[in-house]
Amino acid sequence: MEISILQIAYLIASITFILGLKMLSKPQSARRGNLIAAGGMIIGIFATIFLYKRDDGQSLGNYGWIFGGIILGAIIGTMMAKRIKMTAMPQMVSFFNGMGGACAAIIGVVEFSRHAGEVLSGGEMFITIAGVFIGTVSFAGSIIAYGKLEGKIGDKNLPGQQIFNLLILAAILCLIGYMCYTGDANIMYLYTLLGLSVVYGLLFVMPIGGADMPVVISLLNSFTGMAAAFGGFMYHNQAMLTGGILVGSAGTILTILMCKAMNRSLTNVIIGSFGGSSAKGDAKTAAGSIKEISLSDAAVLCMYSQKVMIVPGYGLAVAQAQHICHELERVLENNGVEFAYAIHPVAGRMPGHMNVLLAEADVSYDKLLEMEDANAQFANTDVVLVIGANDVVNPAAHNDPSSPIFGMPILEVEQAKNIIVLKRGMAKGYAGIENELFYNPKTRMLFGDAKDTLGKLVAEIKSL
Repeated sequence: MEISILQIAYLIASITFILGLKMLSKPQSARRGNLIAAGGMIIGIFATIFLYKRDDGQSLGNYGWIFGGIILGAIIGTMMAKRIKMTAMPQMVSFFNGMGGACAAIIGVVEFSRHAGEVLSGGEMFITIAGVFIGTVSFAGSIIAYGKLEGKIGDKNLPGQQIFNLLILAAILCLIGYMCYTGDANIMYLYTLLGLSVVYGLLFVMPIGGADMPVVISLLNSFTGMAAAFGGFMYHNQAMLTGGILVGSAGTILTILMCKAMNRSLTNVIIGSFGGSSAKGDAKTAAGSIKEISLSDAAVLCMYSQKVMIVPGYGLAVAQAQHICHELERVLENNGVEFAYAIHPVAGRMPGHMNVLLAEADVSYDKLLEMEDANAQFANTDVVLVIGANDVVNPAAHNDPSSPIFGMPILEVEQAKNIIVLKRGMAKGYAGIENELFYNPKTRMLFGDAKDTLGKLVAEIKSL
């Protein structure tokens, strides 16, 4: 009876995972979807703790250690989530993803150790060590990604490193093949696999440029899901298996979509080292002159427009200007101005970063336009405010075949009637190239901190 109840609990948990993922497809239902999936996870955890039986019929026991770990982890996770700034959210996602990979790898290590010295079937061996390999790579790679996003680790692409990486990967695959063929659960083989996997995970992410971090985070997330799925196979745990498969498949699909948004293949992302300090910026130099605009002129231009659109980028997150953007939206809409936000798929440091940032400021979801919808409306937009975005609005992606970002889909803000760019200075984006948009005859620069400048702009508009 207890086994059947446990299976029903796992089934319920699996269904909530699927429903939760489905609800994440729409911003309006995403929060509720998260809560539903979290509820299913709680069901799965407590069902395992109290209903699971070992082969000898004994319960898990060790409740003090189990609940001690749960309580400690809950306290640490809650404190981190409450203290994290929105600008650092990608780092937190990468860190937590790495912890998930580490857990999956530890599960494989523990199970392998239990059978050390035995001869396993090829299937049992593969399920055990595949989780170790993939989980370890995800952990090591996520920690490097965290360091890159935090600015503590630069891009390091040593001569011949890609070939070296491929040799390590080949050695890992050969070792896995040998272990599966012989079934020999030799503990030294496991330690060798762990060491090679750590080295590969570190070197795999190390040369990848900062501009590709959204793709890397998504890819590593899919790795963690795959590793968790192998753990589900190992323990015949349907909830763990379903959750891992969902995370793995969703992460893979998102990785493909991110690559499409950047007009690059996954191989090119991994090998190309686009962005960050490694960017060479070999594109032609933008021609023209920079024209500035005063706060009063910008206020008049926005106030007497029919439609205004904001293009947010990572600079907006750094300045924590999302709340003042929402205030600007309210002020202009109260004066009959149509208002919207144009969101590029890879704006910020992770997929959906700008959506989450603006949602924090209570911006209505229906005002967030995806790239295709925004591009269709720019020609009829009187003013576009570009706040902290750079490469994702650079016309060089269309005009300059020599540019590193040529072919990348962008927000075509140059079609708007007037363009105002809010920046601290003339710093280049991740691609390390000049932004042609800044020299467009319709573009005016409004220099300064985005939050402070927008605050003054709102005050100017209110005084009109």
